[in-house]
Amino acid sequence: MTIFEPAVFGALQLSNRVVMAPLTRTRADDDGVPTEPMVEYYRQRAGQGLIISEGTWPAAEGKSYSGQPGIVTPEQIAGWRPVTDAVHEDGGTIVMQLMHGGRVSHPAISGETRVVAPSALAAPGQTHTPVGKVDMPVAHALTLDEIPMVVEQFAQAARNAIEAGFDGVEVHGANGYLVQEFLSPVSNVRDDQYGGSPENRARFAIEVTRAVAEAVGADRTGIRLSPQHNIQGVLEEDGDDALATYLAVAEGLAPLGLAFVDILNAAPTSELVQRIRRTLGAPLIINSGFASPTTRAEAEMLVSEGWADAVAAGRPVIANPDLVERWREDAELNEPRPALFYGRTAEGYTDYPSLESVRADA
Repeated sequence: MTIFEPAVFGALQLSNRVVMAPLTRTRADDDGVPTEPMVEYYRQRAGQGLIISEGTWPAAEGKSYSGQPGIVTPEQIAGWRPVTDAVHEDGGTIVMQLMHGGRVSHPAISGETRVVAPSALAAPGQTHTPVGKVDMPVAHALTLDEIPMVVEQFAQAARNAIEAGFDGVEVHGANGYLVQEFLSPVSNVRDDQYGGSPENRARFAIEVTRAVAEAVGADRTGIRLSPQHNIQGVLEEDGDDALATYLAVAEGLAPLGLAFVDILNAAPTSELVQRIRRTLGAPLIINSGFASPTTRAEAEMLVSEGWADAVAAGRPVIANPDLVERWREDAELNEPRPALFYGRTAEGYTDYPSLESVRADA
């Protein structure tokens, strides 16, 4: 098996096994509506076997960054439709990542009066708001009555994503945002059925993903996990506890028959990653490139040796819209421009040259 072979993940048809990782780019308008440059950005990258969209908020309280898109209002749903149409017209498959930021937000960003989390704790450090850098606020701890409401926000957002033309959805359970905040014993200090034991801390992730699967079909649903990624104050430093927690998540999700599980981890062949994979029983997309970009050699090894069913790449796809073609031909790659990863303009977003244009200018 090679990264250039097609694959079927549930109801999702992949033309190859190179996946565009979810990438925050902050190009939506102030109301969270996708913009015209976003249509071109995703169209350019339709050659990847699967596109996972940037993290998109399922509720205003879940908005983490200015310029981040939502999937709540009719205008947002309508704004995403040209994006999905463009990807489909160019033969691609695209799923939406549903990202509730939890305590990684601020009222000056979301326009809401609070940020929410499993526990009344602030994320460490500061965040950028329209009025400058500010400390992260202490979160409101979700009550037992409020948790089902948040779960339903995810489910409704998933329905909205399908209405907007997406082929499926991915629950963002990684990178220190709300779902992972419940998983960590450091960010979750509850003493009810959602806290304490690994099984209790896994409960919210299972409930959210089950609700999404019931809303749009398990064969169109995936989840992203980043076990022991240890960022944004969501620490999982006890290896035994992390293994128990993520196996509890995997055991809870296994009966659903998900389309895929997407794992961000620097050690993709580790016992932790592979046990999650075996227990959950869904196709595995692996992304090992948070600290350093994923290379073609690593991607080929992980798929050909059976460690993963597909490999997600981030920065290489930002800089090389036609990454699959470049990897297939072993062609030179464009270098990414990190200073332009986030912004509101097309510069550093849709202006990376294609291989075809580079050769035409040579």
